[in-house]
Amino acid sequence: MDYLKTYSLDTAFVADIRKIIDEGRKSSYSAVSKAMLSTYWAIGCRIVEQEQKGKERAGYGEKLIDSLSEILTHDYGKGFSPRNLREYRQFYIKFPDKEIWHSRVPNLTWTHFRMLFRVENPQIREWYMNEASHENWSVRTLDRNVQTQFFERRLSAQQKNAELPIMQSDDLVDKLEFIKNPLVAEFLGLSSPTEFNESQLEQSIIDHLQKFLMELGRGFSFVARQKHVLTECEDYYIDLVFYNFNLKCFVLIDLKTKKITHQDVGQMDMYVRMFDEKYLKEGHNPTLGILLCSETDPDIAKYSILHDSQQIFASKYMTEIPSPEEFQREIERQKEFFRLQKK
Repeated sequence: MDYLKTYSLDTAFVADIRKIIDEGRKSSYSAVSKAMLSTYWAIGCRIVEQEQKGKERAGYGEKLIDSLSEILTHDYGKGFSPRNLREYRQFYIKFPDKEIWHSRVPNLTWTHFRMLFRVENPQIREWYMNEASHENWSVRTLDRNVQTQFFERRLSAQQKNAELPIMQSDDLVDKLEFIKNPLVAEFLGLSSPTEFNESQLEQSIIDHLQKFLMELGRGFSFVARQKHVLTECEDYYIDLVFYNFNLKCFVLIDLKTKKITHQDVGQMDMYVRMFDEKYLKEGHNPTLGILLCSETDPDIAKYSILHDSQQIFASKYMTEIPSPEEFQREIERQKEFFRLQKK
């Protein structure tokens, strides 16, 4: 190995070689994943076709799967258990149009698609697939977003829940696509709101900023905490300031560990007006303000300046993921809150 000492290699040259290797490996993994998915889909398609021919015979499908598994395992080894073959069948049933998922495979793995099987609504399932591909979600991120009903918690989904649209990732410019209620923040490691104050909540968000940004949604960038806004009469401090590059606007967040009040709404209205006056520049859209509180209030939605406001919103935060039943009830409560706000 003495020859290595003879040459003093340029670090940029070595970095280029490493980049070539990494890109080659990535392309190789992508090609393998693409071939694997195509194979699984084709197997599922053929199984369904065969089952449909013999559907009049009781138990035909299960006998077919078991027998096929035995033969394929003998010929090819692991990967063709009855459970796997049922999943390949599910792949075809859930995604019958190959072109819909085929263009996403460079970013998505077989495990991603297995996660998507849990989403029953085809339009919502396709939305998750698009988002996971566009945002390069890891399997863990996709799993969490499905578990916490990411799609259903967006205000636009609450507004249009009668007919759930298929949203294309590049077309999301409506601010209601970027605001969720409730917001789930189990990653903060906090318990009941009665056991921490607003400063502790703010610090925990800063400590887990990357996860908080992912929970907020696409396009958010952190700007400041305790943003100092000076007027001729007073000093004001805004808890958290973000910028959303998709919406092209600043987003102010005021943290509350108690139920929302009309004073909270009035304060946020003032913050938004001040921020627009002092920081809004040409090319930016009007500032949005989000009151992040431990509980919303229907009366505030109906009778405060929150009602019909285009710039101020309120969202409830949850410090743990509840049971699916409880979570669904909470989403319905927040849908009603949003309907009252926007009537």
